[in-house]
Amino acid sequence: MQEENENIIKKEIRRSWRGRFNHRWIVRNVPYFLFLSFLAVVYIYNGHNADKTIRNINKVSNELKELQFEYKTLKSEVMFRSKQSELAKAVAPFGLKELTSPPIVLIDSVTNK
Repeated sequence: MQEENENIIKKEIRRSWRGRFNHRWIVRNVPYFLFLSFLAVVYIYNGHNADKTIRNINKVSNELKELQFEYKTLKSEVMFRSKQSELAKAVAPFGLKELTSPPIVLIDSVTNK
């Protein structure tokens, strides 16, 4: 008797589920399913877009570091080459030499009255 009652209860549960998920219910909720599908697509797109943006940020960050290193290297090279002793060595092949006497200041006597 108890088994029959359990079987009857199981059948009623199945019927209630079938009653809830019939054709009319599915058709009535199609817009909701489409909305959920749209949200899933937007969620996936957002994840891919975020990954692409992070990769781009890392790429630009690496390029910036390389350019900073190059800038510092060139700046130190220019600073080294612009020292007086290095300039004297660089212009020696052209026959130029450092001044041993101070420069002479020229004054325009016509405008200085």
